[in-house]
Amino acid sequence: MKKSVLVILGPTATGKSRLAVKLAKKFNGEIISADSRQVYKNLNIGSGKISEKDKRGIPHYLLDVAEPKHKFTVTEYKKLADEKIEQILLRDKVPILCGGTAFYIDAVTKGIIFPEVPPNKKLRAGLEKKSAEVLYNILKILDKRRAENIDIKNRVRIIRAIEIAKSLGKVPEQRQQKPKYKFIFVGLNLPNGELRKKISKRVDEMFKGGLLKEIKNLKKSGISDKRLREFGFEYFEPTPEKVINESIKYTKRQNTWWKKDKRIKWFSPKDFKMIESYISKELP
Repeated sequence: MKKSVLVILGPTATGKSRLAVKLAKKFNGEIISADSRQVYKNLNIGSGKISEKDKRGIPHYLLDVAEPKHKFTVTEYKKLADEKIEQILLRDKVPILCGGTAFYIDAVTKGIIFPEVPPNKKLRAGLEKKSAEVLYNILKILDKRRAENIDIKNRVRIIRAIEIAKSLGKVPEQRQQKPKYKFIFVGLNLPNGELRKKISKRVDEMFKGGLLKEIKNLKKSGISDKRLREFGFEYFEPTPEKVINESIKYTKRQNTWWKKDKRIKWFSPKDFKMIESYISKELP
């Protein structure tokens, strides 16, 4: 029988971290973050990183593992996440993969094998000066198939695809390994109006908690406005309204990605008893 891994996913501000901690307490688990902003050090308020108090003594992994200047790749994430899952299982505990970065979650749960193409610094330097639209058109010329299946606003992913296509002639079809574990998927979602209220409340707390100071400190450390914008927030001239709107756009992209995934059992964040019952039946 395969060992089990819980996966808690869903759009921003649905309470994934809180639920993961409650489930870890209930099922003797440890948590692996699956958030592409929370991997970075000194990006705490802007990424909604869980506080030590809210962790409630539960070990959390893959937070603060990369410097903001370093572009942490999904390949790096998968390697570390796979290692952490093995380590947690060896301690006879339940790994809980928790976050909203769909590409990270798919990389682990689908056993995706990524092309081994090293970074091309010279190529990247030239590409990073171009807009997302120009980059997308370059990729479309190099590899139309890959262009049709990529987030057209994700400059980092498009640049990586161009890099691979230039090295290999095209971006190879995605290869997958047979999953080693039984993944139990719990998705959290809310009606649009309620989700917007949750996002607005979170953004208000971010600004009151020192978001502008955090951004100022990152800039002082040598992080460019361009790099800050790549983290998914409107950092250049941040206002609550801009951050709320960007967050809502992000939740739409998240839901678009997940709506075709039949592995996910969806719940309201309020349905803890139902979630607990579902997991109890699915765990060996």
